[in-house]
Amino acid sequence: MKLFFSPSSPYVRKVSVTAHETGQAIELIVAPTTPTKRHPDVVANNPAGKIPTAILDDGSTLYDSRVITRWLDAQHSGPKMYPDGDAVWPVLRREAMADAMLDAALLIRYEIGPRPAELRWSGWIKAQEDKIRSAFEQMEREAGSFAGVNAGLIAIACALGFIDFRFPDWGWRATCPTLAAWHAEFAKRPSMQATMPSDLAR
Repeated sequence: MKLFFSPSSPYVRKVSVTAHETGQAIELIVAPTTPTKRHPDVVANNPAGKIPTAILDDGSTLYDSRVITRWLDAQHSGPKMYPDGDAVWPVLRREAMADAMLDAALLIRYEIGPRPAELRWSGWIKAQEDKIRSAFEQMEREAGSFAGVNAGLIAIACALGFIDFRFPDWGWRATCPTLAAWHAEFAKRPSMQATMPSDLAR
């Protein structure tokens, strides 16, 4: 599988961590995109022009991190990142919660980054920050039950990693000690160490 990626994308990191955890190789193709400039090679394979976008060995394409991680999980015979039966629902819910946190964080990033200063909307930024705080509160309530590795926990770890990467002054560990302790251990996994976000293309 080939994967269009940016080394700073938390959604790409979810896919890469899943590949590591399931013992699968991915060929990474650097394709930097911005909210206002899509990469033509990505657009040719995904009309939204967003990463991650995957090209499978048969030439077909997949896009959206949750679709690609589900595909990866279907390709191996080891422990599943998406368990069978009713056990999958909390995994999917946690993955959705983490992705919602990432969506809000990226909206803030876009608002304070490429948008001209005179056009920035402080109320919009606060609304996204409120979503992130609510997600932190819920994750802290649940963190004591986090165990092993699955798609939901990978998504949460990647979301927390992105917050640390882009918003290092957030200071979430002071109010989320249980979550912080869990993340400190989960972040030691080889899959997490091998996929640290970076602003430098590889």
